[in-house]
Amino acid sequence: MGSEEHRNERPIHEVFVDSFYIGQNLVNQRLWKTIMGEEPSYFKGPLLPVEQVNVKDIQLFLEKLNDKLKLEKAQKYRLPTEAEWEYAAQGGPFSTGTPYSGGEVIDDVAWYNGNSSNQTREVGKKAPNELGIYDMSGNIDEWCADWYGPDYYYECDKEGVAKNPFGPSSGGLKVCRGGNWSSRSLFCRVYDRNHDLPISRYRSLGFRLAKTSV
Repeated sequence: MGSEEHRNERPIHEVFVDSFYIGQNLVNQRLWKTIMGEEPSYFKGPLLPVEQVNVKDIQLFLEKLNDKLKLEKAQKYRLPTEAEWEYAAQGGPFSTGTPYSGGEVIDDVAWYNGNSSNQTREVGKKAPNELGIYDMSGNIDEWCADWYGPDYYYECDKEGVAKNPFGPSSGGLKVCRGGNWSSRSLFCRVYDRNHDLPISRYRSLGFRLAKTSV
C-alpha cells in the first residue's frame, strides 16, 4: 500500500485485509432515492453517481438500507476502509501495478478533467479494473470510513504487516479516494490520498458500498 511519489503516500508498506465485498459500481442516484425518498445531487440522472452527500448523510442511508434488507450486524453494508479501497482499486491479487485503476491509459478507465465535460458520468461506462470494478479512478471522489492522518502510513509500517488498518482513532478529516471529474490525472492514481471535513457536501464527492465477508 502507498507509493513514494508524495509525502502522505509514504512509505510503501505491507497490509493484510480480511476478505470483504465492495461495490462493483458507485452508489447511483436511483438507489439513493429508492432508500431515502429524495435525491440531493447537483448533476441529475438515475445512473449518475449520487453526490453532495456527507458522512452523516451516508450513515443515515446505510442505516435505512440495512434495516430495509433486515441485515444482521455482521452482514451490514458500510463504507470501505482506506486499505480495502486501495486493495480493490489496485485490482486485488490480479493487480498489474498500473497507476490508474484498470490500466495505464487514464482515458480508458476514468472520467477526469481531460474528458468529462465538467460533470459526473453514468457509472460503469469506462473499462473496469482487474476485479471487474468500475470508476475507482475518476468520475467522483469516494468517502472512506477512516479518519485521515498524514503520517498514518508510517505508523502502519512500524507494525511490519498492518492488519486491517482503520486509520487514526480520531480526527477532524475523513479520507476520500479516487479522484473525480474535475481532477487532473495525477489525482486519479490509485495511490493518491485526499481528505475533507465529514460535514462537507460537494458535487464531486460520493461513495460505494462495502461489507465484511462472513
